[in-house]
Amino acid sequence: MKQMKRFLKLSTGLLILVAFLGLTACGEQQQAPKAEAEKVEKKAIVWKLAQTWGTGFPIFGDAVIKMADMVKTMSNGELEIRIDSSNKHKAAFGILDMVKAGQYEMGHSASYYWKGKDANTMFFTTMPFGMIAPEQYAWFYYGGGMELMKQVYDKHGVYAFPGGNTGNQMGGWFRKEINTLDDFNGLKMRIPGFAGEVLSKLGVVVTNIAPGELYTALDRGTIDALEWVGPSLDLNMGFQKIAPYYYTGWHEPATELQFMVNKEKFDALPKHLQEILTVAMQYAAYDMYARSYHESAVNWASIEKEYPEVKIRTFSPEIISAMKKANDELLDASAAGDPKFKEILDAQRAYMKMARKWTVISDYAYLKDNLE
Repeated sequence: MKQMKRFLKLSTGLLILVAFLGLTACGEQQQAPKAEAEKVEKKAIVWKLAQTWGTGFPIFGDAVIKMADMVKTMSNGELEIRIDSSNKHKAAFGILDMVKAGQYEMGHSASYYWKGKDANTMFFTTMPFGMIAPEQYAWFYYGGGMELMKQVYDKHGVYAFPGGNTGNQMGGWFRKEINTLDDFNGLKMRIPGFAGEVLSKLGVVVTNIAPGELYTALDRGTIDALEWVGPSLDLNMGFQKIAPYYYTGWHEPATELQFMVNKEKFDALPKHLQEILTVAMQYAAYDMYARSYHESAVNWASIEKEYPEVKIRTFSPEIISAMKKANDELLDASAAGDPKFKEILDAQRAYMKMARKWTVISDYAYLKDNLE
């Protein structure tokens, strides 16, 4: 009987101990996710990014969203990037200044928008009669382009990275056909970058207008013509309803957008987050190039059927020759007064001369012999 009581007493004690340990373990399991969540929450770094594009802007804005999503996923929530469109910050062409000042940690725009502040920045978007996208990407990553871009942006307190390429852009939408150089005289046109300098030299009244205001400016007659991107984005904007003459390109053969990061903020990140952010930007940039090419191909395939009002044109040899002459004269004049401008110009010209030989013997030769 005593042994039975002792057994029951021991069993009861063991049961209580097991129950206690079970409850403790259960409590620890329940608290573990909460503790982990609090741990992640405490570590989380939240950045803001300002973009030139409006809310829901396709392709360009999508590249930014993709980059931010990748950063959050790859960092396991350690770094989160919140996006403000131009609808919110109201400064489509003020992205560089806001990132430089630390108002935003990041920005997404196009480098040639800052040519009024620093002419050397425009080389990192595209140049008239310059490299096509594969050549330019090769120059950026393996031909010294990234190093030159870093030198230019260092004085602005900003790191710059390729932010997505549109490929070769179209030459613009015109109300009237451009048959001779005289047709440029007094023509009011929205066209950014160095191409604006070229057309200004040929008599065009050049202006730059934020993307969200382009259709209204054309509709109201503020401008007579405009250049935007290509069929990937242009047709949905409705420009053809007002200016049906759609010219092939010459001025932006490899338009690269741009991610900007405040230098102090980037340097303060842990090394693994710096690497994650860099990889995400590079992936999003090249993904945008593929997406833009796809959308242009799809839209071009249906242009005759769905947009019969569009009249495709190419500038005459006389006009192209005048553009090239003006472009070379303006570039050489700027290079003569700015050593850094000359350094970048010489670097791009040398790389394009080398790379173009391969482009001709590979892509050009293949296409020339297989167009049907």
